[in-house]
Amino acid sequence: MKIVKKIAIALLVIFVGMQFYRPEKNQAEGDYVAAFEAETQPNTEVKEILQSACYDCHSANTEYPWYNNIAPVSYWLAGHVKEGKEHLNFSDWENYTDKKKDHKLEEVVEEVKKGGMPLKEYTWTHGDARLTEAQISALVSWADAARAKY
Repeated sequence: MKIVKKIAIALLVIFVGMQFYRPEKNQAEGDYVAAFEAETQPNTEVKEILQSACYDCHSANTEYPWYNNIAPVSYWLAGHVKEGKEHLNFSDWENYTDKKKDHKLEEVVEEVKKGGMPLKEYTWTHGDARLTEAQISALVSWADAARAKY
């Protein structure tokens, strides 16, 4: 029984210690998706979809929920955002080549159509990010039209 107690105390100390060391937050100042939106020209409906379902993980600014202040959740969310931005970062759009832009929009269409994006883990706590068939259709139509530029 002593070993279980020691392990529990050690885990508690680690948990409390984690609360003092937080991962860096993904928060930008200004209009962090201006270049992307200016170039791809999403209509109001698509902008709202992108805002509610995409930008938190795929741009330079994340709106964090209250529970992000609790470790280890903060580390888990930071990892998701980092990985999301590695795959597609709307805030870095102006630095992509035309070929890469076309490919990224193609991936948006594929992922949204197959239900891979937004992630299920994200929609559990962000109900407004669950896409309806109409929203999927609007997003796909916009992305296909935007791809024609490239």
